[in-house]
Amino acid sequence: MHRFLRPLCVVLLLGCWPALAEEPASEEPPAVNQDDSEETPAESIERPNLPERSEQDAAALQQRFDDSEQQQLETPKERFLALWLPANVGEPSGMVIILPGDNMHAAAPEVVAPLRRKLPDAGWHSLSLSLPDPLSDLPLPRPQPVADAPQTEDAHAAEPSADTPPAVTEETTPADTAEVAPAPAPADDASAAEAQRLRDEAMQAHAERTFARIDAAVVFANQREAPRIILLGHGSGGYWAARYLKEKPAPGVSGLLLVSPQVPAGFAPALEELAPTLSLPVGDLFYKDQAAERSAALRRLQASKRLKAANYRQTALKALPGNHEAEQEQLYRRARGWLELPSR
Repeated sequence: MHRFLRPLCVVLLLGCWPALAEEPASEEPPAVNQDDSEETPAESIERPNLPERSEQDAAALQQRFDDSEQQQLETPKERFLALWLPANVGEPSGMVIILPGDNMHAAAPEVVAPLRRKLPDAGWHSLSLSLPDPLSDLPLPRPQPVADAPQTEDAHAAEPSADTPPAVTEETTPADTAEVAPAPAPADDASAAEAQRLRDEAMQAHAERTFARIDAAVVFANQREAPRIILLGHGSGGYWAARYLKEKPAPGVSGLLLVSPQVPAGFAPALEELAPTLSLPVGDLFYKDQAAERSAALRRLQASKRLKAANYRQTALKALPGNHEAEQEQLYRRARGWLELPSR
């Protein structure tokens, strides 16, 4: 029986061989749409610039004070809030334009508010300004990236391999073969120079914006026919008032009164190079209890002596912690005393 089955199996195998030899058709992968494979970049969302802190403070002050005290002054590029109080006398002595310091508003409680409220009783109009935000609080433009200089094939060919030791000649010394710190890349230098240029432009624009607000206040004082105009600057406001009078003397401004003046971060020149050099009368009030403030006041006083500035007068105040009313009254009396000097 096995003899009959063996030929039959051989025949069956030979009959199935062509079917086994054929390879099954491979399934083609689905076509991929190139547009679908590429990720669509997210749409850039432009966010509106947040209002400056000074603008928010001005909006809050508009809710606090009567319309009669509010003055909307204008510069060629913007409008800003100033707080106004007329003198409580028939014949005013003039107008005091108050410039607050950094991060302070037109009714800052420490110095600005008591002076703007009390000076009208001494026969002076008071006009307290809102100054722009400090430059350190504002975003600065970023420099554009500098493209690397293209390298030619000759430059690559001239570069020695990292595995090739330096050639030593008769004049070669151990110092010649020592590792030398790489020089800064030209692209880094260009980026630093561009960043400095942008910052210088931002500082100049900030100064011009501040000067424009002082200009608007002086115009307002002249429109009110103030007999005399005094700039009173507290903190960095003192720096801007002194620099304003140094760079662009305004008609009608007859004096400068400083209260704890400070130079804003990054700006120049120093106050001892500004205040004592002015040709008009300058009053300088400072608190002698603060070491840094006392040291800065001494430099201004020494500069005035070297220049023989007869119009410069300095007065030390005493801090009264825990008794703000007495401290504010002391400040007001010293300011009023300087305003009432005969030379003023």
